[in-house]
Amino acid sequence: MRDFLETLHEEAAKDPEQRARELSRRELPKRFYKEATHAPVEGGFAIHLDGRPVKTPGKTTLLLPNEALGAAAAAEWAAQEKEINPANMPLTRIANSAQDAVSQKFGEVADEITNFAGNDALCYRADDPESLVETQRRLWDPVVDWAGSQLGGRFVLIEGIIHAAQPAELLEAYRKQLDDLSPLRLAAFHTVTSLTGSALLALALKESHLDADAVWTAAHVEEDFNIERWGEDAEAAQIRAYKRMEFDAAVLILLEG
Repeated sequence: MRDFLETLHEEAAKDPEQRARELSRRELPKRFYKEATHAPVEGGFAIHLDGRPVKTPGKTTLLLPNEALGAAAAAEWAAQEKEINPANMPLTRIANSAQDAVSQKFGEVADEITNFAGNDALCYRADDPESLVETQRRLWDPVVDWAGSQLGGRFVLIEGIIHAAQPAELLEAYRKQLDDLSPLRLAAFHTVTSLTGSALLALALKESHLDADAVWTAAHVEEDFNIERWGEDAEAAQIRAYKRMEFDAAVLILLEG
């Protein structure tokens, strides 16, 4: 089991699309346990496989902070059938990463998220066609305006792909928003930011300004525009479904953690 959990930990560091492609090709390990449960222990809830606690790659007992998340993580393990598919265990991966890595490098992770805010997808706008421009304006402008008001400034909007720096004081204010998060919630916040390309959408979700479906829709404006115009192939649909499962696990952590 240790080797398998180390693999899970390594997967957490990869780009979600890369991870999904690799996991879809991998020979999966066989399920080796009959029962997966969650149990209260000192510090939170542990996941037990036939009574034995799941360990992180760092060889500590994997802990979830409350029963809701403990039950959800145990359900991931219980849902595995003949094989154990890491692609179906996003909550476990995020929790492993939080416990072994984010807890040790909290500041670095928070700084990386803040760097996303400095290059946020919502600030980079198409100049045509007009239907895409209007959809971006309708879905993105309210989020950008809200984030600016929360942080005491205004984000710069850019047409095209040429970088324009955001105000330093705005990014400093954004960074402070992350200080009160636990390592687990910060790991989930980072996951949402990576999947959506937007630290502003992640902040809107954290602060309950937008719900999960609204965030997902806003993050996929350009992709949905292209699907409407050209259609969607099966592999792209599979990757998107995988990313939504990862996103939903991160949302659960942000809401329940």
